[in-house]
Amino acid sequence: MSIFKGHKISVNQLLRVIPEALLSKLSITTKVDYYAKVLHGKKMFYLLLYGILENEKLSQRTLEDTFNDVIFKTLFDLDKSESIRRSSISERLSKIDSDYFRQIYQCVYRQFYDAYPNKGNAKHQLIHVDSSMVSEAAGKLLEGLDNKSGKKSVKYSVAFDGLLPCHFDVFTKSKYSSENIALPEAIMNHVKQETHHQNIYVIDRGLQSTRTMKSFSNDAVTFIVRAKENRKHVELQSLLKQGQDLDLGELTLVKDSKVHLYTGRPINNKKGNIHYREELVETPFRLIVAKTKTEDSKVFWFITNNFDLSAKQVAQAYRRRWDIEVFFRFIKQELNVSHLVSLNKNGIEVMLYMTLIVAMLILIYKKANKIGYKTAKRRFKMELRNLAIAMIVVKCEGKLDHFET
Repeated sequence: MSIFKGHKISVNQLLRVIPEALLSKLSITTKVDYYAKVLHGKKMFYLLLYGILENEKLSQRTLEDTFNDVIFKTLFDLDKSESIRRSSISERLSKIDSDYFRQIYQCVYRQFYDAYPNKGNAKHQLIHVDSSMVSEAAGKLLEGLDNKSGKKSVKYSVAFDGLLPCHFDVFTKSKYSSENIALPEAIMNHVKQETHHQNIYVIDRGLQSTRTMKSFSNDAVTFIVRAKENRKHVELQSLLKQGQDLDLGELTLVKDSKVHLYTGRPINNKKGNIHYREELVETPFRLIVAKTKTEDSKVFWFITNNFDLSAKQVAQAYRRRWDIEVFFRFIKQELNVSHLVSLNKNGIEVMLYMTLIVAMLILIYKKANKIGYKTAKRRFKMELRNLAIAMIVVKCEGKLDHFET
């Protein structure tokens, strides 16, 4: 039971979602433990899980100290005689098979998704997709996105279902600086994971490519994008009905039309330079224009390939993308995702899988116990540490001076 009154779920119950049998099975199927003397896959999983929770700013040095901590070893029933050094952690992060952590992440997500479905009676599942950059201490990255400061950065694009992160990609190549390249790849990678999906992908202004929108339509991927205002288009048909209610909640509907959009086709001129020739893309899209009800009314343009939702549902779907902004803030401020523990792409992927696993545990703890983000993380840590102390007391039969450190 939880030590906090009114809590419906405890940390101990949540940790059982990741049974040791699963970790052992995946160690065999992924061959993650080949050539590993001490830092087997299961130990790395426990180390990173505990390290992310316990440390305000995680590093390879703090992971070294964490592994050698008797409380950590007691909590996860590890050999107290074993010890490791920072260099071993660094090497293991760079070489350990990230697929081991990917499969654990997917298993945890499926279990929580089944327990807390977001769809309810809704026909469609809203998936909000966005990216964030990490550049702290990234100047030493072997491969990364170049930015104006001269440092290299890493981009991670995350798909969020309203409660949990359901997919992510790590990008280190320069071409992924453009969201018109990064976001479509992340979305299509998520689409491949789900058969017969009815997702609607909600995207902010980063993605504006008409060619990408056409590709989505061809692949039966439904999307809602916030477009740049006054985007050039040809109106084919107004979808507004006589006497229609124009109230969209916080917005007022201005326009709802079936349109064709323009795109720029790259052309090589005689000097070898590339310029763009404007041409119409004859794929029908829906353009919704709405404005805020305040005095300094702000205009929003939305483009979608869905003609079934009402204009109000489209606007509300975009408004809910604030959920992913809150999630990004949570993993940056509370789970230190803005700090790179490994400068190797494989290590970055491992750390992000582990961060999202920890995030899911805390998010379910938060939802089940009806508390805030910071309270959830704080209480989660307290319960975990109390669990370790209780195990120590049991092992030494209440005589702490007999406990071997």
